[in-house]
Amino acid sequence: MNRRSFLDSVAGGAACAALCSCRAPGGGAPAGGAEPPLTIIDTHTHFYDPTRPQGVPWPDTRDAVLYRTTLPEHYLAQPVPRKVTGTIVVEASPWVEDNQWVLDLAAKEPFIAGLVGNLPVGTSEFADLLARFAANPLFRGIRIRDPKPPRGIQDEAVLADLELLAQRKLALDLVGGSEILAQAKFLAERIPDLTIVIDHLAGVRVDGKAPPEDWLAALGALVRHPRVFVKVSGLVEGTGRKHRELPTEQAFYRPVLDAIWHRFGPDRLVYGSNWPVCGHFASLLTVQTIAADYFRAKGRAVEEMVFAGNAASAYRRVERTA
Repeated sequence: MNRRSFLDSVAGGAACAALCSCRAPGGGAPAGGAEPPLTIIDTHTHFYDPTRPQGVPWPDTRDAVLYRTTLPEHYLAQPVPRKVTGTIVVEASPWVEDNQWVLDLAAKEPFIAGLVGNLPVGTSEFADLLARFAANPLFRGIRIRDPKPPRGIQDEAVLADLELLAQRKLALDLVGGSEILAQAKFLAERIPDLTIVIDHLAGVRVDGKAPPEDWLAALGALVRHPRVFVKVSGLVEGTGRKHRELPTEQAFYRPVLDAIWHRFGPDRLVYGSNWPVCGHFASLLTVQTIAADYFRAKGRAVEEMVFAGNAASAYRRVERTA
């Protein structure tokens, strides 16, 4: 398959599977045959190489877990319960040319299905940079981290740039604490065609108990906006507990997973590992297992949407403009 049409094909295939009448009740295997392998798109990875001549601005040299060469081959060497088919890279570097570095890497690495870039929103350079990178169909959107004044979400220059993003049908990832839920609501009302992806569950504390009421209310306010997606990522990070101290039983994570499931259902949740950052807390094996065990109980059709189909809906193919 042509990798550049990969996500589009995944979207169509998963949607078809979810609606296919030949499936057994409860989302089981088709009559008379075994289940095909599950397609998995990990929508949140970071790749970088501190050994290159210019080094890297992130991660910090003092970070013993992250400060090492981290490429697709290293991700693919990690044991996981189910093989990952492809990944969306989320650029954490503030250096504009590091977006190109990932795209150049993707040209040689079919495993990379797309890039969520890092561009200076609200600046005079943004429009030209967006046009440059959006010319590559693997460029799927941008991420804004902890947007604050003077270039916060409500800044008119920022909004104008996000309008350009929406016009190109590119996604906006938001990462931060619970405040990003209100910011997402503002953007969804102001720019309804903009696809918004909430990263890492907006920093919710994962402690085995029901999430805070204010977080639940802010999350619930996003449900009526159809272009808002929630990324199933940041679960182990949300515990604040590392490796041997990390709970692995499914019941510990169920209150948070139930909260997003009951609000966003099978069509607007996307899986992401946050690898290698998750390595501070747990292995990739543990991260994928927590999500896989929860959604496996919902049936095969749901698995296909959360682990692949919804990624293609959120990070849809760029429609180039003249």
